Amino acid sequence: MYARSSTIAAQPSSIDNGIANLRDEVMPNLSEIEGWVGLSLMADRASGRCIATTAWESEGAMHASRGRAQPLRDGLAHMLNGPVERVEEWEIAVMHRDHPAGEGACTRCAWLQTDPDNIDQVIDTFKVGVLPESEMIDGFRSASLFVDRATGRVVGATVWASRQALDNSREKADQIRAAATRRMGADVLEVTEFDLAFAHLRVPEMA
Repeated sequence: MYARSSTIAAQPSSIDNGIANLRDEVMPNLSEIEGWVGLSLMADRASGRCIATTAWESEGAMHASRGRAQPLRDGLAHMLNGPVERVEEWEIAVMHRDHPAGEGACTRCAWLQTDPDNIDQVIDTFKVGVLPESEMIDGFRSASLFVDRATGRVVGATVWASRQALDNSREKADQIRAAATRRMGADVLEVTEFDLAFAHLRVPEMA
């Protein structure tokens, strides 16, 4: 499974318009593209930073979708009243759900950098260390790991039942991340928290 993420610098006041566009325009059009399996949107309502992610059943399907996906992405950026800052394509290495996200769910994303030759070690550490420890924290809903084997760039995400659950998990999550990145041989580039504004990323269990 593969994914494309598009980071958009939205105007915070336009985020609800963007969510409506995603639901009413983007998703129905994506559903007509062969190999599409899901869509999500994370939004930081304070800064306006939004990340829309589409999932694909194969790398070939993801690449073939680029031409049709671009105008949909541009339309979403227009509704969000901000530019597309970055488009990235990933291999989905891990996807695990304990519970559905539900209304009001939030997510924490950690971007890491490692040697490309070390990607399998990162994946193994996430599966055997990060996942079981995160599952023990109240409010945990799901976790995923996306990797770029060519560059060594990685992003891990955990989903929490509510903003309070996200806040309550922060200290323990920081400890888990610090220990895991030492074992992975990876550097933390950024950690950011978002509202999970739209959650239809129907990727099967991959843990």
